[in-house]
Amino acid sequence: MTLPPFPGPIDRPRRLRAGGALRSLVREHTLRPADLVLPMFVREGAQENRPVSSMPGVEQHTMDSLVRAATEATERGVGGIMLFGVPETKNAIGSGATADDGILNAALARLRAELGDATVIMADLCLDEFTDHGHCGVLDAAGRVDNDATLVRYREMALAQAEAGAHLLGPSGMMDGQIAAIRDALDGAGHEETALFAYTAKYASAFYGPFREAVDSTLQGDRRTYQQDPANGREALRELALDVAEGADLVMVKPGLPYLDVLAEVAAASPVPVGAYQVSGEYAMIEAAAANGWIDRDRTVLESLLAFRRAGARTVLTYYASEVAGWYRDGLPAHLREFL
Repeated sequence: MTLPPFPGPIDRPRRLRAGGALRSLVREHTLRPADLVLPMFVREGAQENRPVSSMPGVEQHTMDSLVRAATEATERGVGGIMLFGVPETKNAIGSGATADDGILNAALARLRAELGDATVIMADLCLDEFTDHGHCGVLDAAGRVDNDATLVRYREMALAQAEAGAHLLGPSGMMDGQIAAIRDALDGAGHEETALFAYTAKYASAFYGPFREAVDSTLQGDRRTYQQDPANGREALRELALDVAEGADLVMVKPGLPYLDVLAEVAAASPVPVGAYQVSGEYAMIEAAAANGWIDRDRTVLESLLAFRRAGARTVLTYYASEVAGWYRDGLPAHLREFL
């Protein structure tokens, strides 16, 4: 038998895609429930849950329903809960953010009492939910956000949240020096073990629209004088260096999918764990497209979450966290199994 001429070496990567078991064997990135953090909203004085119309499946919780949903997510194995408060009243300095009986601090205390250390209880550390003007800080006489006056309030807010029982605080206001100011306040009050998850690269994004409904935002104007310009990438590395030097324990890029390039650069440079936030607008787009039958919802959810892991995120904040963790616990159908 005469063999045909040997054609020379041929690279055949398809060999490793031939079957599900083989694909699983060589898969570079996977998801675990512990990689996911569930953002949740709790409404002061609420007697029943209030659906967020632009985010199907997401609600403003009562205190009791918050505990039930957080307990379920914890039992499913999610890595943490990031809590946002929706107060009944607001004022210029966001007094409710530091009141012991304010909705966010009361809810943190309740979750810590119910869940203990079973999951990481996280608190959004920002004034925007609590101010009547909707900005993330204190305004000066000209109506501009006063950076240093805001840091005073952040220090007070950090102490209130730590004393309420939060394991980890998420300063999200993008004020200069906020991590150093908060770390100093916590350490000075004996809260050295309370960790900081810095919103290092938080962009002035159009993708936050549904979130503003979720927190009943009263924003007047925009936040472009303190959140990052969507046109900038290298600036995120400058913010990373500052946050790490000031004492950040973890860092975050927000939003997620529109900024995967930034996430990858931050993850490559960061000496501390990196997270990404799949924000409300990203969630709403998936839900809207799925509702119209344009995409396979569940596969799209998992594919989007894998994109964050592939870009370097150790932790992903997503409104899908509890649902995806439930899929993991209950066993995925065959067409989704490969993702986990």
